Amino acid sequence: MIKKNSDSANKHVYRVQGFSCANCAGKFERNVNALPGVSEAKVNFGASKISVYGEASVEQLEKAGAFEHLKVTPEHEQSLASSEGSQQDKAKMPFYKKYRELLFAMLFLLTGVISFFINGEENIVTILLFVITIFTSGSDLLKVGLINLRQFDFDMKTLMTLAVIGGAIIGEWFEVAVVVILFAISEELERFSMDRARRSIQSLMNIAPKRALIRRNGQDHMVPVESIEVGDDMIVKPGEKIAMDGVVIKGHSSVNQAAITGESVPVEKHVDDTVFAGTLNEEGLMEVRVTKHVKDTTIAKIIHLIEEAQAERAPAQAFVDKFAKYYTPIIMIIALLVAIIPPLAFGLSWQAWVYQGLAVLVVGCPCALVVSTPISIVSAIGNAAKNGILIKGGIYLEEIGSLKAIAFDKTGTLTKGVPVVTTYQVFCDQQDKDGLLKNIAALEYQSQHPLASAILKEAEGTGFEKIDVSEFQSLTGKGIKGTIAGDVYWIGSPHLFQEHFSERIGRSIETRIKNLQLQGQTVMLVWTKEAVLAVIAVADQVRLSSPSVIRQLHEANIQETVMLTGDNQITAHAIGEQVGVTRVQAELMPEDKLNAIRALSDQFGKVAMVGDGVNDAPALAAATVGIAMGSVGTDTALETADVALMGDDLTKLPFVVKLSRKTLRVIKSNITFSILIKLVALLLVVPGWLTLWIAILSDMGATLLVSLNSMRLMRVKA
Repeated sequence: MIKKNSDSANKHVYRVQGFSCANCAGKFERNVNALPGVSEAKVNFGASKISVYGEASVEQLEKAGAFEHLKVTPEHEQSLASSEGSQQDKAKMPFYKKYRELLFAMLFLLTGVISFFINGEENIVTILLFVITIFTSGSDLLKVGLINLRQFDFDMKTLMTLAVIGGAIIGEWFEVAVVVILFAISEELERFSMDRARRSIQSLMNIAPKRALIRRNGQDHMVPVESIEVGDDMIVKPGEKIAMDGVVIKGHSSVNQAAITGESVPVEKHVDDTVFAGTLNEEGLMEVRVTKHVKDTTIAKIIHLIEEAQAERAPAQAFVDKFAKYYTPIIMIIALLVAIIPPLAFGLSWQAWVYQGLAVLVVGCPCALVVSTPISIVSAIGNAAKNGILIKGGIYLEEIGSLKAIAFDKTGTLTKGVPVVTTYQVFCDQQDKDGLLKNIAALEYQSQHPLASAILKEAEGTGFEKIDVSEFQSLTGKGIKGTIAGDVYWIGSPHLFQEHFSERIGRSIETRIKNLQLQGQTVMLVWTKEAVLAVIAVADQVRLSSPSVIRQLHEANIQETVMLTGDNQITAHAIGEQVGVTRVQAELMPEDKLNAIRALSDQFGKVAMVGDGVNDAPALAAATVGIAMGSVGTDTALETADVALMGDDLTKLPFVVKLSRKTLRVIKSNITFSILIKLVALLLVVPGWLTLWIAILSDMGATLLVSLNSMRLMRVKA
């Protein structure tokens, strides 16, 4: 029967406890897919979750995972907190309780070795002790392996079970016991490595408090966050974490937002400013009006998107999955040929070559290969999240590492996006500079022009609001006009001056205007009927970090950095020269930016677009990787971008490139090492040197080294 994707309305998500390996997760997914009421099931191994499209009870799901003793819990059940707590309790269990079966098995093995030297290899007591060792540490392995054999399902546990059965038949009890114990240790190492990588992300879930102080009808109540409604007023005391997203309605404080944005410096919050769940109120008492339910907070969305990101298989993971599908049957065929061809063709010892065939089965276990990619991806995505970067899938993590060109929006990305007065020069010696600024600000106070805010900010504290302005007139796109104390003032572009006055501005003033324009500044003149009084230049300032970021990207062998903007050519090229991009494309409409990204893709192949996630949506979507800038709290950016820089911090971009390239190197080295170690071990078959000891040690050693290599990605520094 061909299964069809179901719509999200019939989607149920469950958390799963007990996965020991990616291979087991794949088997669980296949088992759930086979359930009669399920149209499709997808396991997210990194997040320990399964999405089920269709209908299936928890009992059915746990039965499908009985081979691994999996525990399944609906994601949004209230009991989730307790199940997570029990998982943490298990992690804190004493060593001897957590691994008692393994410790007992090692004790029996040691006793068996002593009996081996005292009573001999063929003694019934010695054999019995080794058999007890096998069943104590390998009962689950043998149970699953036998079921797999009956169902012709060939995975690593099937290989190990065949090796154990074969070893028992030829009487290699000691080596079989050692192999089973070492395999159990290998599985525990794999589980530990994956759990460690998962915990780096799961720690985010505990950032926001589970309860908050809510003021209702004049009374303060400590209530669970699940029962808090939009519009409730939340009291946040100094030193407390903020439990819900909201807007400050009373008080002010500095808030540490590092948990979400990666910023190390606290941010000042005043009335009408937005605060986020999981951030730390450092100083003042604040009253916050809740704006989102607990499931819709920014931190909740980030956690959800990170977990979804782990489900997105990276290209390397897809390669490993496909390779492993054919690898296991091939190993079984090779093992069979090794066991039967030398005795049949050359009359060599059956026992010796059956033993070699069993060793091939053991060495063929693809543990290291299967674990080589998922631990790397989860470690890297978790590290990025802790640094305020949301990467929405392994595929994007890999793509960033192979980028050849990066395009940037100008406003709010390479620049601060807030215009400021950069030049204020008075030309009339008799004119009071501060008094004239008050008059200019009083006129601009009547205006709605975006540049007016820069002048008003410059004139803060001068009392310009009290100045009476009459006969105010806005000249759309050109400037403004108004009367103060009987004098008519004009503020506008040099073109507006030329329209109303036939005489020239004056050579020195004209030269000054041109110089300011060449620097990328927007120039305004202030004049009366008598004379030009002053020049004001306003500019969107380049971020201090932008030149450094562009330089670091070039040092990282990004071949082309392009600035795409709707600004005029002069301003755009001036900004482009300041930041150091290799190319500037100006006076672009949104569709022009889209075409520019397509042209860059044709030229360089892999291209990223960095923008605000709203105005640049078409270009972000067309790029190989769309990177949203300064997107904390911006739902559109979180949904549309492939990567979101949660803080308004462009310096995170070189770190993303560095982390991605390191992840690619780690994954490639893991895959290469995993395959090479198998090939070297298999070559030992030729002279007959391969033993079960060497086979399992090579497999366990490879798994351990690959896991440790992958976990290094959690420590890459920004």
